[in-house]
Amino acid sequence: MRGLATHPAARGLADDCAVLDLGSESLVLTHDTLVEGIHFLPGQDPADVAWKLVATNLSDLAAKGAEPLGVLLGYQLGTDDPRFVAGLDEVLSHYGVSLLGGDTVGAAGPQVLGLTALGRATHRPVPSRAGSRHGDRIWITGPVGAALLGLEALQAGDGESTAYRRPQALLAQGWALAPFVTAMMDVSDGLLLDASRMALASCVTFAIEQASVPIATPEARRDDALRWGDDYQLLFTLPGNHESPVPANCIGIVHERGPAPLLLDGKPPSGKLGYEH
Repeated sequence: MRGLATHPAARGLADDCAVLDLGSESLVLTHDTLVEGIHFLPGQDPADVAWKLVATNLSDLAAKGAEPLGVLLGYQLGTDDPRFVAGLDEVLSHYGVSLLGGDTVGAAGPQVLGLTALGRATHRPVPSRAGSRHGDRIWITGPVGAALLGLEALQAGDGESTAYRRPQALLAQGWALAPFVTAMMDVSDGLLLDASRMALASCVTFAIEQASVPIATPEARRDDALRWGDDYQLLFTLPGNHESPVPANCIGIVHERGPAPLLLDGKPPSGKLGYEH
């Protein structure tokens, strides 16, 4: 695929969004897919699935400091389409986003849903995964691990599951951060994995102190929280002498590129770092 994506807007397929410059403005485009049994549970409330489909795409726009302009929906007919439409209306109204079009199909097997979100950059250059520099500090907007607990609660049929069912796109935080960050992305596949990706894109090493990372899980499950996805916090770097303009936790520092892209308490973390597609 990368060999086909030669247009500068594609950013080498190394980012979460395409950024298309149109005169003095930039159009930011992203597309994500949810698959039943992988990204949401079979039999899960279709209204929650609609919410997650939209919010996860808008989270990519948030990491670019982009203002949403609208979405295009690819919808595979399911078991309760009116309920999906109700949830779609709710999430679009919540974020003030318009449905601009798309396509509907009927098919057998697990339900597959796709959404394209379009946004207008509020600051140029548009933030990317690349750009972190030696001496920058690493920040995250909030705790990780809430989606893990939410999924377990949903599977058990007991407890608070909102973080998994209805994640939040941190658009306002992204707009505020865009003029100042050296790099930024949303944490969708696990903090350790996404931090490693940002470090690789920036050709640096991220040194994270795990005790500094805010978590939503009990302390005994800190390692799980660092590797779990679906939290959609914003991970970003700022020059060392800059404080975050939004509430956030400083979790580490950027070093010149070393043998490993990521250090956790001074050592490369072992095992699986996050969710691999």
